[in-house]
Amino acid sequence: MHELYPLKFEPVLKEKVWGGKSLVLEYGKKADPSKLIGESWEISAVADHLSVVSNGFLAGNNIEEIIEVYMSDITGEAVYEKFGIEFPLLIKFIDTSTDLSVQVHPDDRIAKEKHNAYGKTEMWYILKALPGSKIYTGFREPLTEEKFRTAISQNSLPELLNIEYPRPGDVFFTPAGRVHAIGGGITLVEIQQTSDITYRIFDWDRKGLDGKPRELHVEYAIDAIDYNATGSAVIRKDPVPDKTVNLVSCDYFVTNIIHLTGALRKDYNLIDSFIIYICTEGKFSVHFETGTETVNKGETLLIPAAITDVILEGQPEAVILEAFIKSPKISES
Repeated sequence: MHELYPLKFEPVLKEKVWGGKSLVLEYGKKADPSKLIGESWEISAVADHLSVVSNGFLAGNNIEEIIEVYMSDITGEAVYEKFGIEFPLLIKFIDTSTDLSVQVHPDDRIAKEKHNAYGKTEMWYILKALPGSKIYTGFREPLTEEKFRTAISQNSLPELLNIEYPRPGDVFFTPAGRVHAIGGGITLVEIQQTSDITYRIFDWDRKGLDGKPRELHVEYAIDAIDYNATGSAVIRKDPVPDKTVNLVSCDYFVTNIIHLTGALRKDYNLIDSFIIYICTEGKFSVHFETGTETVNKGETLLIPAAITDVILEGQPEAVILEAFIKSPKISES
């Protein structure tokens, strides 16, 4: 069997009624520039949207096929034991010209019961935000189900939402159950559990690409909402040159930020997980035992768990998000 290497995938681009032009014009995504591309799915194991390898001898194989062959060498032992051939994270770039629907995601328990799927906890890293752009996250104050239902019937839900004004570099952590919406004029990276379950609660009275109102899922949402999820969810941490700075650490993923100005060695022997690099600015190279892979702004790279030692080198500089799954080895240390 050939030795594994850092993997790139063909992005899955999605046209959205609220999409924008930044992913094509600024982040190198290849699509008709007249289309409103709202999402670029960088790594996905969602059924019907399986990522396909674009580099090296595995090119043309999808993510399930390669995990089926290489198993824990791709994902790590603990991850493979828990998830099997289903890759557990979904990585996206998102670009908005108008507000997304107000929505909520179920947790693992509800998603398992109702959809036989995983729930969705997610985070956003803000790349760009026009002045006045908004992130809706949580409620201004705790609600009851009754107050929520009243707001839905009166079309007044937005008045109950907590609003943040994001800046580039801000991070928003959104556990399952927290009501939220991305406002217009924002480009961001989303890291989330592998799940495509969204309960749309309020959609600003607009029509979809087909000219019809989009479906709402209020009754599903009623059970999934955390009515006590309030207040600010923004995390602001400045990167430190050639150091790894943690942004989010939860049961579903760990995300760090690295500002590369030179070379940085990364030893992943204790991680027991795949590593994902998302290049948000600049360009960098990954040197591994049998070669080098270059990553440009807007590209995502998967380091298989079998590769435990790499050197990252800015070309000349880069800002990178690093994501993986916390292993029991880390928890015990």
